[in-house]
Amino acid sequence: MVAPGAQPPVAKIMDFGKYRYEIQKKEKESKKKQKKTELKQMKFRPKIDDNDYQTKLKHIRRFIEEGHLVRVTIMFRGREMAFTEKGLEILNQVMADTANFAKCVSKPKLEGRDMHMSLSPMSEDETRRVEKQEKEKVEQKEKEDGKAEIEG
Repeated sequence: MVAPGAQPPVAKIMDFGKYRYEIQKKEKESKKKQKKTELKQMKFRPKIDDNDYQTKLKHIRRFIEEGHLVRVTIMFRGREMAFTEKGLEILNQVMADTANFAKCVSKPKLEGRDMHMSLSPMSEDETRRVEKQEKEKVEQKEKEDGKAEIEG
Protein backbone atom coordinates (compact mmCIF):
# COMPACT_ATOMS: atom_id res chain seq x y z
CA MET A 1 0.00 0.00 0.00
CA VAL A 2 1.37 3.39 -1.02
CA ALA A 3 -1.43 5.59 0.32
CA PRO A 4 -3.90 3.57 2.41
CA GLY A 5 -5.74 6.72 3.57
CA ALA A 6 -6.59 7.91 0.02
CA GLN A 7 -10.01 7.36 -1.55
CA PRO A 8 -9.75 4.81 -3.23
CA PRO A 9 -6.60 3.33 -1.53
CA VAL A 10 -3.50 3.35 -3.74
CA ALA A 11 -1.43 0.17 -3.98
CA LYS A 12 1.76 -0.62 -5.88
CA ILE A 13 2.21 -3.96 -7.60
CA MET A 14 5.75 -5.28 -7.14
CA ASP A 15 7.89 -8.38 -7.36
CA PHE A 16 7.94 -9.98 -3.89
CA GLY A 17 11.25 -11.79 -4.55
CA LYS A 18 12.93 -8.48 -5.44
CA TYR A 19 11.43 -6.87 -2.31
CA ARG A 20 12.81 -9.64 -0.05
CA TYR A 21 16.23 -9.35 -1.74
CA GLU A 22 16.36 -5.58 -1.05
CA ILE A 23 15.43 -6.13 2.62
CA GLN A 24 18.17 -8.76 3.01
CA LYS A 25 20.66 -6.40 1.38
CA LYS A 26 19.77 -3.59 3.83
CA GLU A 27 20.10 -5.96 6.81
CA LYS A 28 23.52 -7.14 5.61
CA GLU A 29 24.70 -3.55 5.21
CA SER A 30 23.50 -2.60 8.70
CA LYS A 31 25.43 -5.57 10.15
CA LYS A 32 28.61 -4.30 8.49
CA LYS A 33 28.22 -0.94 10.21
CA GLN A 34 27.86 -2.52 13.66
CA LYS A 35 30.91 -2.28 15.89
CA LYS A 36 32.08 -5.47 17.56
CA THR A 37 33.90 -5.09 20.86
CA GLU A 38 36.07 -7.88 22.11
CA LEU A 39 37.63 -8.42 25.51
CA LYS A 40 41.40 -8.34 25.10
CA GLN A 41 43.69 -9.36 27.95
CA MET A 42 47.19 -8.12 28.75
CA LYS A 43 49.12 -10.10 31.37
CA PHE A 44 51.88 -8.63 33.52
CA ARG A 45 54.18 -10.08 36.16
CA PRO A 46 55.27 -8.22 39.31
CA LYS A 47 58.94 -8.24 38.23
CA ILE A 48 58.28 -6.62 34.82
CA ASP A 49 61.10 -4.56 33.31
CA ASP A 50 60.50 -1.04 31.97
CA ASN A 51 60.97 -1.99 28.29
CA ASP A 52 58.50 -4.87 28.58
CA TYR A 53 56.07 -2.58 30.38
CA GLN A 54 56.27 0.03 27.60
CA THR A 55 55.70 -2.64 24.92
CA LYS A 56 52.62 -3.99 26.70
CA LEU A 57 51.37 -0.43 27.20
CA LYS A 58 51.61 0.14 23.41
CA HIS A 59 49.52 -2.99 22.86
CA ILE A 60 46.93 -1.76 25.37
CA ARG A 61 46.81 1.61 23.57
CA ARG A 62 46.28 -0.13 20.21
CA PHE A 63 43.48 -2.32 21.60
CA ILE A 64 41.74 0.70 23.15
CA GLU A 65 42.04 2.72 19.93
CA GLU A 66 40.45 -0.18 18.05
CA GLY A 67 37.53 0.10 20.49
CA HIS A 68 38.08 -3.08 22.52
CA LEU A 69 37.67 -3.62 26.23
CA VAL A 70 41.03 -4.52 27.86
CA ARG A 71 41.53 -6.57 31.02
CA VAL A 72 44.93 -5.96 32.61
CA THR A 73 46.05 -8.90 34.76
CA ILE A 74 48.97 -9.29 37.16
CA MET A 75 49.88 -12.94 37.68
CA PHE A 76 51.56 -13.92 40.95
CA ARG A 77 53.60 -17.10 41.40
CA GLY A 78 54.77 -18.72 44.60
CA ARG A 79 56.27 -16.21 47.03
CA GLU A 80 55.20 -13.28 44.87
CA MET A 81 51.83 -13.44 46.67
CA ALA A 82 53.55 -11.74 49.61
CA PHE A 83 54.12 -8.65 47.42
CA THR A 84 50.63 -7.91 46.12
CA GLU A 85 51.25 -4.18 46.70
CA LYS A 86 53.82 -4.32 43.86
CA GLY A 87 51.06 -5.60 41.56
CA LEU A 88 48.77 -2.82 42.73
CA GLU A 89 51.52 -0.28 41.93
CA ILE A 90 51.81 -1.65 38.38
CA LEU A 91 48.03 -1.49 37.84
CA ASN A 92 47.91 2.08 39.19
CA GLN A 93 50.77 3.01 36.87
CA VAL A 94 48.87 1.49 33.90
CA MET A 95 45.79 3.44 34.96
CA ALA A 96 47.80 6.68 35.11
CA ASP A 97 49.55 6.04 31.77
CA THR A 98 46.26 5.33 29.98
CA ALA A 99 44.25 8.09 31.66
CA ASN A 100 44.11 10.31 28.56
CA PHE A 101 42.56 7.69 26.24
CA ALA A 102 40.96 5.02 28.47
CA LYS A 103 38.79 4.89 31.56
CA CYS A 104 38.92 2.32 34.31
CA VAL A 105 35.74 0.22 34.31
CA SER A 106 36.58 -2.00 37.29
CA LYS A 107 39.10 -1.14 39.99
CA PRO A 108 41.99 -3.53 40.74
CA LYS A 109 40.79 -6.72 42.48
CA LEU A 110 42.73 -9.69 43.80
CA GLU A 111 41.12 -13.02 42.92
CA GLY A 112 43.16 -16.08 43.76
CA ARG A 113 46.67 -15.61 42.37
CA ASP A 114 45.63 -12.93 39.85
CA MET A 115 44.96 -9.25 40.31
CA HIS A 116 43.06 -7.58 37.49
CA MET A 117 41.23 -4.46 36.35
CA SER A 118 39.34 -3.53 33.17
CA LEU A 119 39.84 -0.55 30.87
CA SER A 120 37.50 0.70 28.16
CA PRO A 121 37.78 3.42 25.50
CA MET A 122 36.61 6.90 26.41
CA SER A 123 33.81 8.53 24.50
CA GLU A 124 34.74 11.52 22.33
CA ASP A 125 33.27 13.95 24.89
CA GLU A 126 35.34 12.46 27.72
CA THR A 127 38.49 12.55 25.56
CA ARG A 128 37.96 16.24 24.76
CA ARG A 129 37.36 17.05 28.43
CA VAL A 130 40.57 15.25 29.53
CA GLU A 131 42.62 16.98 26.79
CA LYS A 132 41.22 20.35 27.88
CA GLN A 133 42.15 19.68 31.52
CA GLU A 134 45.69 18.64 30.53
CA LYS A 135 46.08 21.76 28.39
CA GLU A 136 44.96 23.94 31.33
CA LYS A 137 47.48 22.21 33.63
CA VAL A 138 50.31 22.86 31.15
CA GLU A 139 49.32 26.52 30.77
CA GLN A 140 49.13 26.96 34.55
CA LYS A 141 52.56 25.34 34.99
CA GLU A 142 54.04 27.64 32.33
CA LYS A 143 52.61 30.66 34.16
CA GLU A 144 54.11 29.46 37.45
CA ASP A 145 57.49 28.84 35.76
CA GLY A 146 57.35 32.32 34.25
CA LYS A 147 56.68 33.89 37.67
CA ALA A 148 59.54 31.90 39.22
CA GLU A 149 61.98 33.18 36.55
CA ILE A 150 60.91 36.79 37.15
CA GLU A 151 61.31 36.45 40.92
CA GLY A 152 64.60 34.52 40.63
